[in-house]
Amino acid sequence: MIQVVLKAVAVLAWLAVVASYGARIHPVGDSLAVFRVGLLVVAALAVIWTDWSRWLRWPLALVALGVLGWHVWMRLPSQSLEPGQFLLYQQNLLYNRTEDAAFLAQISELEPDFITLQEVSKRNEAITDALRATYPTQQLCRAQSQSTEAVLSRFPSVPGTAFCSTPDGLAGVQIQTPSGPVWLISLHVAWPWPYRQPDQVDRLMDELLALEGPVILAGDFNSVAWSWTVKRVARASGTQRVGKHLHTFGDMPVPMHLGIDHVLTTSGLGSVEQMPTLGSDHNGVLARLDGF
Repeated sequence: MIQVVLKAVAVLAWLAVVASYGARIHPVGDSLAVFRVGLLVVAALAVIWTDWSRWLRWPLALVALGVLGWHVWMRLPSQSLEPGQFLLYQQNLLYNRTEDAAFLAQISELEPDFITLQEVSKRNEAITDALRATYPTQQLCRAQSQSTEAVLSRFPSVPGTAFCSTPDGLAGVQIQTPSGPVWLISLHVAWPWPYRQPDQVDRLMDELLALEGPVILAGDFNSVAWSWTVKRVARASGTQRVGKHLHTFGDMPVPMHLGIDHVLTTSGLGSVEQMPTLGSDHNGVLARLDGF
């Protein structure tokens, strides 16, 4: 009986792992990708304890351990956090937050050049108002719900470039920096399938493909770094994800750590650091960017 259970668990876990790579075929793949690390642990342990031939058990276990090793490596903190040419602070503020002082104090201390925010609402829009003197370039885009995407910069904008995406999810403006113009984009994507993430990303493709020149794109993707959603956004915008994998959402055990807030740039050069939640359900992300 124990062997029957072990084999069933092993088969189901491996099927789920394989399916988690199949989001190009069906969006359920990205939903399963969220749990890929935990599924790999279960798959490896279950298959080792079955009475299948060692020529099947150990290769499968080694594959699982190899993939897990990559995930562990990508979660190790950077050995050196260089200052970077530019600083970007990214956070989903949480639409119904009740405390703003700690967030504003952190921004004052860090002095980022760019800020990307999601879930700016009537409850917390005092944050962007308080930052206006230091960050005069601001573009806020009201979505269908209470959520608003926002980008802020201490540098001036290129006139006539500010936009809000026709489907909700993007706020952007081209910024004139000392190193030249760069698009600054805040992205907020819905939850994965069976929610509306796949359809929303489909509708955002034209907006992303239209961007010309260097791009900084950051936001709440509601998808993990290895998801098809993140890859699609990166390819359409001509960007690469910056830095290691960070836990940015929820209080979960290590195998289930969720990194769903990401920073992408055209060059992909730089590092990222997890910051406190400061009244939100998401951690902030501080990105040190080595150019665009």
